[in-house]
Amino acid sequence: MIRGGPLGGIRVIELAGIGPCPFAAMLLADLGADVLRVDRASSVVGGGSDGSSWDLLNRGKRSIGVDLKSPVGAEVVLDLATRADVLVEGFRPGVAERLGVGPDACRSRNPALVYGRMTGWGQEGPLAGEVGHDIDYIALAGVLGQIGREGERPLPPINLVGDFGGGGMLLAFGVVCALFERSQSGQGQVVDAAMVDGAALLSTMVWSFRSLGVWSDERGTNLLDTGAPFYEVYETADGGHVALGAIEPQFYAALLDVLRLDSADLPPQMDRGSWPAVKERFAEVIRTKGRDEWVQRAEGTEACLAPVLSMVEASAHPHNVARSTFVELDGRVQPAAAPRFDRSLVPEPGLPCWPGQGGDEALADWGVTEEAVRTWRATGSLA
Repeated sequence: MIRGGPLGGIRVIELAGIGPCPFAAMLLADLGADVLRVDRASSVVGGGSDGSSWDLLNRGKRSIGVDLKSPVGAEVVLDLATRADVLVEGFRPGVAERLGVGPDACRSRNPALVYGRMTGWGQEGPLAGEVGHDIDYIALAGVLGQIGREGERPLPPINLVGDFGGGGMLLAFGVVCALFERSQSGQGQVVDAAMVDGAALLSTMVWSFRSLGVWSDERGTNLLDTGAPFYEVYETADGGHVALGAIEPQFYAALLDVLRLDSADLPPQMDRGSWPAVKERFAEVIRTKGRDEWVQRAEGTEACLAPVLSMVEASAHPHNVARSTFVELDGRVQPAAAPRFDRSLVPEPGLPCWPGQGGDEALADWGVTEEAVRTWRATGSLA
């Protein structure tokens, strides 16, 4: 199955997991890769969905159920690896090797295979074998401690920084880089993507500010962490919120015009000692009008004022509608594939698969013989 897009024709094996690894495989599928998800054999139900088709991270994929603990289970994956360009897995270090589907085993069958590994702590290091979640990885990366308001506890940014930004997206980027290098060398390689590494990488600009002496370890006191009155979220009269991002002097001047404030009555914009007082003044003014009234007043002014939207509101906002930033498939609203390309037409995201859905078709497309399929099923290795 070739779906088009810049990754059309690339075959990807995804060993089923949760969170960042499925997201990486989703990104590859979104851009046209043929992703075959290897689910647990026990999760496959006969003839339909087990309810897991809600999982948008499985969109655009097909699935087979394999018992990797059976004697022949590993052979199913190894056979598929000979036909694949990429394999991605999110097991703890050493698990894939114990199951017989580690990088050495797979690449002995296919030296051109790109083998992507997704972990929290990495494949080596003192914590490599420890468990954890997004919040733990970004804590150790020094990122979580920077997020929050002054005098308050650090505020976890959902699980966007570790799992998806520093994890899944970094893995997908690494895989594509390895595919590009393979086009020159003809050889595959292992991609070791760790969420602690990726989260730290995302904070590079903050490290730049710190080296310049313009970033304090005291969260909520800096330019971009709600310390500045012009880079902050404020409540409006109707209980809504607006986000301000007027950093540059000309944008700050435009913001003051929208707020009907005279710069002569305020301290200089970058006088950090006055920021708390200016923030109180901004809050007082913004509470006098509703969210949408502020948005209308700021429209076309370069004041860098935006409404804080709910997820439902975001999907219906005229700008997002015009760009098709969100799509609705089978009654489910979801983010569209990104980024855009001027020549490669990115296909519309496919529907989420449930365990086992589309598996027979995928095996046929990948050149697996019916005899092999019957043999695997007779042993219980393939659901």
